[in-house]
Amino acid sequence: MKRFEYHEPASLEEASRLLAELGATAQVLAGGTDLLVEIREHLRPVTHVVNIKRIPGLRDFACDDAQGLRVGALITAREVETSPQVARLFPNLVSAVGQLGSIQVRNRATVVGNICRASPSADTLPPLIADGARLSVFNGNGERSIALEEFFTGPGRTVLRPGEIVTGISVPPPGAHSGRAYIKHGRRKAMELATVGVAVTLEREAGHCREIRIALGAVAPTPIRAREAEALLRGEAFTPERVAAVAEAAMTESTPISNVRASAEYRREMVGVLTRRAITLAMEAIQ
Repeated sequence: MKRFEYHEPASLEEASRLLAELGATAQVLAGGTDLLVEIREHLRPVTHVVNIKRIPGLRDFACDDAQGLRVGALITAREVETSPQVARLFPNLVSAVGQLGSIQVRNRATVVGNICRASPSADTLPPLIADGARLSVFNGNGERSIALEEFFTGPGRTVLRPGEIVTGISVPPPGAHSGRAYIKHGRRKAMELATVGVAVTLEREAGHCREIRIALGAVAPTPIRAREAEALLRGEAFTPERVAAVAEAAMTESTPISNVRASAEYRREMVGVLTRRAITLAMEAIQ
């Protein structure tokens, strides 16, 4: 293990000040499932670790029909995965966190930490983006709110400024006649990074699509909205021909790379396949 200085602030103000003063080689510790491994393997240049686990107010966790979902920075993936309320309102998110690493990892890893890691293949990102999630970010002078889809600037990079800390994430309550789905494709069924991830959240009205959001993971430098594909279905009937056109548009909007897990061509083809399936599953979920 590479040596580092350890800090345990008692407040958000103290943690923010430490991070701003210590600079880029200071990292926040919440779950630590990625951070500690990368320090040990010398994959991340860390000289200071700022543990936020003793800061009050970071364990907010609420989910209901009126307010939607609120997940504080210290809430683990397992807590979200096993919540009956989240399963009822946001089954797409439960599906995503249930595929995050192993059960041992999910008992330690935080949902906010998975977000802040900013991996293009992170499981939680597509469903949260499709559901219109927003982050609460403390910056020393108060909080600002950031739409999750605007949070990422590249692999492992975000819009966070020096000293800023994500304190939680909120998701609006589901709309009337809405359905949602997340499909992850990988080479294995467990302990696997996504080769492609597709999330769809939609609302139906009188047999037509009133609203739709499609989020793609692992097929661009950041998770992305397939906005051109969404526009093809918004206000239209759910015909097989229309859904096929939406899937084709989503393929065009993706910009995957080839690596050891899959070729760019294969990923692009799977975007189309999974988009069609996710739309169908979201439609079937509407009550």
